[in-house]
Amino acid sequence: MPSLHLDDALLLFLALFALYSPIAALSSYLPIVEGYTSGEQRKLAWGLFTNVSVLMLAALWIGEPLLELLGISTAALSATGGIALLLAAVPMMTGRTAPPPKAVAEAAVAPPAGPGGTGPGAEPGPRAETGSGPGPGRAGAGPPAPWRSIVFTPLTFPLTFGGTTFGFFVAYRAEAPGWWAAVGLTVAGFGYAAVTGLTLYAAGHVTRRVSDSTGAVLEKVAGILLVAIAMMLLASGGTRLVLDVLN
Repeated sequence: MPSLHLDDALLLFLALFALYSPIAALSSYLPIVEGYTSGEQRKLAWGLFTNVSVLMLAALWIGEPLLELLGISTAALSATGGIALLLAAVPMMTGRTAPPPKAVAEAAVAPPAGPGGTGPGAEPGPRAETGSGPGPGRAGAGPPAPWRSIVFTPLTFPLTFGGTTFGFFVAYRAEAPGWWAAVGLTVAGFGYAAVTGLTLYAAGHVTRRVSDSTGAVLEKVAGILLVAIAMMLLASGGTRLVLDVLN
């Protein structure tokens, strides 16, 4: 009877789980999913699961010949992911992220000073209600971009599935002794994709339960973490690129 080589599949899953680190990943997802409705956050989680599953299947079954055909190395993927993540993370770390478009639009059409307005001599008007917009109970909150525009970059690549993860799948598939062993690795890959989707879904629940001040602190902490991850990806990929050239 064909063997699925479940021991190899389990090793692959544990290696990916340790590399991914769900607790660290959840904190890095927080500022990204903040401001989206619960329905949009579910779509983001499902989209992440789908993207990771597709990339996993591509890496396992056609990854090695595809990279050879395109002339791209996993080191180049890692370095590119590090640059993309660095560009997105620095504004978060410094607290200079752009305000959401909805808040900008509301500020542009704000009423002049006077009864119910703002500014010197303004009379206090009705208190704005919170929790009625798309954000998680925060006044003026709104998604910084349509959810479809972030589900691949940066959520899927490079934050969840980068060059190192791709390389893991390619390496394990190269060592697989047969088709059934590759099927076992595919099962492990779907398990990893499920972990990433559930982690992102959990991040959405966390964002709806933190205050504005806590959210700002978490965003800066996540920015520091993401910059560190980006530098690791850039240093690792860049070093391997240089070594490939020298060799």
